[in-house]
Amino acid sequence: MSNLRTPLSRAKGLGSAKEGTTHWWRQRLTGLLMVPLVLVTVMCLAMLPQADHASFTEWVASPVITVCLVLLIGTVFYHASLGLQVIIEDYVSSHGMRTAAIILVGFGCLVFATLGILSVLKIALGS
Repeated sequence: MSNLRTPLSRAKGLGSAKEGTTHWWRQRLTGLLMVPLVLVTVMCLAMLPQADHASFTEWVASPVITVCLVLLIGTVFYHASLGLQVIIEDYVSSHGMRTAAIILVGFGCLVFATLGILSVLKIALGS
């Protein structure tokens, strides 16, 4: 069995981080999960009789819609974090800048997902 790694790569111990497949699958599964969530959310939103604040808050307070929105928000921001990580890894050459950018993007996605989920729950619980 031939080794396709360069001698320099073997000497430095560089190679696969063994995480690419997991990352790829997570990105595909979150993308697949978003399809029905977006469709259900948009169809239910389109069926609202009126487009006023009271009917919208009543719609969000529905248990099925609340769960769909929470799942959608969490999935969208996790999917965005995965996608932005790939872009950063591909285009930022400095190791320090790459690490800092990935941490910053992950933290930002977590903050915005938390704010979105808390907002939906605040509306749903009537607080």
